[in-house]
Amino acid sequence: MVTMRAQLLVQAGQPLQARELPDPTPGAGQLRIRISACAVCRTDLHLRDAEIDAPKLPVILGHQIIGRTDDGRRVGVPWLGFTDGTCRFCRTGRENLCVAARFTGRDIDGGFAELTVADERFCLEIPEAISDIQAAPLLCGGLIGYRALRLAGDGARLGLYGFGSAAHQICQVAVHQGREVYAFTRAGDDRTQAFARKLGAAYAGASDEPPPEQLDAAIIFASAGALVPAALKALAPGGTVVCAGIHMSDIPSFPYEDLWHERTIRSVANLTRDDGHEFLALAERVPVSTTVTTYSLADAERALADLRAGAFSGSAVLQIADND
Repeated sequence: MVTMRAQLLVQAGQPLQARELPDPTPGAGQLRIRISACAVCRTDLHLRDAEIDAPKLPVILGHQIIGRTDDGRRVGVPWLGFTDGTCRFCRTGRENLCVAARFTGRDIDGGFAELTVADERFCLEIPEAISDIQAAPLLCGGLIGYRALRLAGDGARLGLYGFGSAAHQICQVAVHQGREVYAFTRAGDDRTQAFARKLGAAYAGASDEPPPEQLDAAIIFASAGALVPAALKALAPGGTVVCAGIHMSDIPSFPYEDLWHERTIRSVANLTRDDGHEFLALAERVPVSTTVTTYSLADAERALADLRAGAFSGSAVLQIADND
């Protein structure tokens, strides 16, 4: 039996386990992909730490996959792995809300492995100008960040709360669009604030301090619910707070006055294939440069621990094979 190496989440809340598993066999409409790179997402960490439900256990995490198919095509596999195409959400252009959606690295085995299979309809073409390592973080941090940016509106002053994988990509897009970016980090995180300014942020400071100017919109990438009232206080009338994560701690109560004057709060859920096509084309034009720390497949658990600790700037990527 031909086998592949994989890092398996056997029990939520416990470390990943190295396993030798049978090579996956593609079914009808699926592609088998030899993985070269898979970025590590905070959602992977939430699944590993039992902060969100992992309905399929054991499961191979990872939903920012770059690799080549059996016939040599270079593709990316994102979080959205299947929709039914028939529910009222799919029929109205909202497949990200499909009632029967299945997600890569949660319901479907993902990219912390040497091989995977994926529904061909949900695989994305990767611009040739972007390397595998650079492209992997685009497939979730970039895509979800891009959807959040669109939902935030066209305001000139944009706040980004939490400056990790998604924010460091969306900062570049927003600056390219001519916006002023205000980056917010934990108090005392001088390294990340300097990183934000290097990428074009007009301001970088602590999330518990008000910005020097009122914001037209704010995107919260961090999973701390306490940032929602803080971001509301920083908004100009008519502004929007977008919560971009799949998991967030409870949001504290706040006075209605902070919401008044037509301020809004909204969430982002998942992505659509159109988001993927649009953002990957935009990322090539900007161009978006992802700051990456690489790990071997065997070090997937360490990559998750470093993400939890905030030990790196930008994105973590498992470098699994060299297919460039």
